[in-house]
Amino acid sequence: MNTSLATLVMIVQVISALIIVGLVLLQHGKGADMGASFGSGASGSLFGATGSSNFLSKSTAVAVAVFFIATLILTSFGANKAPSVGVMDNLPVTKVAPASASATAASVPAAAAAASASGQAAEIPK
Repeated sequence: MNTSLATLVMIVQVISALIIVGLVLLQHGKGADMGASFGSGASGSLFGATGSSNFLSKSTAVAVAVFFIATLILTSFGANKAPSVGVMDNLPVTKVAPASASATAASVPAAAAAASASGQAAEIPK
């Protein structure tokens, strides 16, 4: 239940973020009215000259509130998890029987010494 609710909240967060981007792009800046008064642009908009700022501003505020609430809910879901120390902690562990350590340790220096005496590259046993 917890993961499906977190997925639902994450979907709501992404949709509200996309709505915020769209609403911000629809709004015109404060300098747009000054340019329109000198004839360099059209002053009319989709919702009228005065209604557009109120409607779009309120819609943006609602979308931002939904986004922040979704972010807080997702943060509370993340706070309830046990902290992991590192990336490698969740990997499955397989036990490998060690080779005879004394035979391997004794044969590596002997093989290297014999190879250096003969001038060839040493093959280290695995």
